[in-house]
Amino acid sequence: MNTARSDSLKKRYFYKLVSNVVGLGIGIVTAGLIPRGLGPKQYGDFNFLTGIFAQIKGFLDMGGSTCFYNKISRRQNEQGLVSFYFQFITLASCIIVLFVVFIQFTPLQKIVFPDQKLQYIYMAAVFVILNWLGQGVDQMTDAYGLTIYSERARIVQKIIGAILLLALFIYQSLSLRNYFYYLYFNQVLISCLFVWIIYRNRSFLYEHWKLTAGQMKGYLSEFYKYSFPLFIESSIGMVAGICDRWLLQIFGGSVQQGFYGFSFSIGALCFLFTGAMTPLITREYTIAYANNDIKKMAVLFRRYVPMFYSLAAFFSCFVIIQSEKIVYLFGGSDYKTANLTVKIMALYPIHQVYGQLSTAVLLAAGKTKLYRNVGIIASLSGLLLTFFLLAPAHYGGLNAGANGLALKMVIIVAVVVNTFLYYNSKFLNISFWKYIAHQIVSFTCLIAAAVLVAGFVDHILKLQGNIVLNFMVSGFLYTTLVLLIAYCFPLIFGLKNDDFNYAKNFIRQKTRPGKS
Repeated sequence: MNTARSDSLKKRYFYKLVSNVVGLGIGIVTAGLIPRGLGPKQYGDFNFLTGIFAQIKGFLDMGGSTCFYNKISRRQNEQGLVSFYFQFITLASCIIVLFVVFIQFTPLQKIVFPDQKLQYIYMAAVFVILNWLGQGVDQMTDAYGLTIYSERARIVQKIIGAILLLALFIYQSLSLRNYFYYLYFNQVLISCLFVWIIYRNRSFLYEHWKLTAGQMKGYLSEFYKYSFPLFIESSIGMVAGICDRWLLQIFGGSVQQGFYGFSFSIGALCFLFTGAMTPLITREYTIAYANNDIKKMAVLFRRYVPMFYSLAAFFSCFVIIQSEKIVYLFGGSDYKTANLTVKIMALYPIHQVYGQLSTAVLLAAGKTKLYRNVGIIASLSGLLLTFFLLAPAHYGGLNAGANGLALKMVIIVAVVVNTFLYYNSKFLNISFWKYIAHQIVSFTCLIAAAVLVAGFVDHILKLQGNIVLNFMVSGFLYTTLVLLIAYCFPLIFGLKNDDFNYAKNFIRQKTRPGKS
């Protein structure tokens, strides 16, 4: 029985991996189109506006999305839970729209959104709302074990989206307004595909949407008990998050906002694999805790956290060493001063892996008070650090712009995730220092491999003059070298020999004639 469940998880994990390999390829092609097409200022305005509304959405959510995912993973046939959650999102979305309407007719618009057009403020709010709804449907596909189908749909959506974006770029129509429309189309398309998948496999989706007063009261109480400890943390986190973006806008302007957004998008590519696969492990945590199987949770943590960390570090270390070429290829000359920001922000997704998976353990176990306390301390200390790094000299700051905000993000996430790791090591009865050592050893090996490859390509092959060829050859050699190291010393990257055998067998089966 356990073996079957393990194989199911491995199969779903591998489909996520294959889907994200395709997604990474498409993402690399399209990632350079958006910053180039919009330019630093418009790209900065986009990141500023969506960043603000993402923080407001996070506050209104107050852990509700995590609560929903945990509970739907355990109670997969409970339609009332789905109905309640999406009614909750609808109500919260109305609050977001009313907030925009309110500031439109008050002086707050120029204070909260300096130098921003009202049209784009509304469009950013709508995008975040659509994204929230889509996230809920996405969570359902993973919770129901429909990951294989959803990943196929995601590949279709990414291909269609890439073609559309390329057309906008070629015909020089990639304005900020059109980019928002493009994002709307992508989000609606993938959400509709997910709904179709769920309906096809679980026809109860459209049944019993209307809740009785007793059901509504019960779900409200359930979500309240889970989320209330996070209310203060969500409030402070929202204020701190908005202040981060707002202070960068005030002290640095839209161009610095664009540099930060550009570096963040490069970092997001590094996190693409692990971020998409995290819900699968979260689901297993939740089911294991519901069965009071702490040992199973520890096995999952030991099995996947070091591997996901190494996977994120694989991309991040390459970005750190190749940042100048990446900035040129993805952003062009307008973003050349974002080089250091990209280097710093490349460290962020490495620790983000521990953050998501460690947080998943805490929330699956209902340890929301611990999560809240650490979050509050991190938000308040991070806000002070943001002001010090961004404020000009006459305010006692370093005036570091995008570099400063990137540095603050890396410092805070590193401290927070290792704090969570410390508490989880006690809860799961695993060695804290073993995982700290793994972080250091894995990162050191990967950064050394990236430096070695860069030196060989630049000084032995002498390909400095051809940036595209240099980047491609470096990527190939770096990947080859890391695979060789991983094959010889799999423990460094949290792997086992069985993983290589499974991958070879999977590829052999899928490429065998007559197989689909």
